[in-house]
Formats: sequence, structure tokens, C-alpha cells
Amino acid sequence: MLKAAANSRPALWLVLVLPGLWIAWRWIATPQLYGYGHAIGDSGDWAAWLLMATLAVTPLRLMFRKQDWTIWLMRRRRDLGVASFAYALAHTVMYLIRKGSPEFVFAELSTPYILAGWIALALFLPLAITSNDFSVRRLKRSWKRLHRLVYPATIVAFLHWVWSAFDPTTAWIHVGILAAIEIVRVALQQRQRVT
Repeated sequence: MLKAAANSRPALWLVLVLPGLWIAWRWIATPQLYGYGHAIGDSGDWAAWLLMATLAVTPLRLMFRKQDWTIWLMRRRRDLGVASFAYALAHTVMYLIRKGSPEFVFAELSTPYILAGWIALALFLPLAITSNDFSVRRLKRSWKRLHRLVYPATIVAFLHWVWSAFDPTTAWIHVGILAAIEIVRVALQQRQRVT
């Protein structure tokens, strides 16, 4: 029964949606204590954390090839990526609702962190749309090339975080973790090519 739950995609999505439900409930239940600032910050954090988890799958798989849990992660990597995009989209929708009109949104496009956020969302959009089995089959080798957009998109997304943070220390710590994930991935892939 436990194994069936672990392999169930609906069960995984129930877990992935829980932080979003918690954010929504806190905002509705205690709007004075947990308002727009907390909700938009937490949705952005979850988008970044799930993106980091998605990117960590490849190095973990390369390090622990024969482990069942890394096989499970590889099979669920697209789900993690789509969940990351869903939190980023919720983050954007909150921003749009808060601004209330296209004039205010366009007026802020010249602000570097706002522009970076829009660019990141635009880069992630085709990845989210094509994160399904039909697209993998249809696009064949092009699918992998398209999904390499995740790397520049991630850089722009993390710039958005650093530039928008009241205290960028936490954002820079996450940038360091992300850099470590990518350094390990590249090193392991290079070693695999050599051997």
C-alpha cells in the first residue's frame, strides 16, 4: 500500500499542492498578519525550491545510479518542474491582481527585478506546456534541446529573487546551493563522458 502511494501521481500532486493551500488558507484566515507580502514571497520561495529540486535530480541520479529512489525522482522530475511553474504562475497572478491594471504593470517593466521575473516566466512557459509524454514523443530530440532553456531561465529567475528581496542574503545562499548543484552535475557528466 505504501509503495502504491509512492508511485501514485495524484498522491505526489496532493503533496505538491499542500504548500499552496497553506499559503491560501493563511492569507484568507489571517489577512492582517499574513497579507500580500507574505503570500507573494512564499509562493516565489516554493517556485524556487521546487526548481532547485528539479535541477538536483540529474546529479543525484548520476551519483546514485542503482538506487530505486533516484529512479523514482527521474520519473517524477517533470512533475516537480511543472509544480515549480505553477507556484511561479500563482506568484505572478498575485502580482497582477495587486497591481489591478495593465498601466501599472507596464509602468513597472523598466524595473530590473520585474523585467527579470517576466523573462523567467516567458522562458519557463514552453517548458511547462511541453512537460508531458505527448510532447516528448512528438518533439523527439528537439524536446531535450528545448528543455535546456531551464538553465538560462533559472539564472534569470534567481536574479529576480536577488534583486527583489528586502534582504538578499537568503537569496544569495540559495544561489550558492544552486551553483553547487550545477557544478556537481557538470562535473559528473564530464567524468561520465571521459570514462
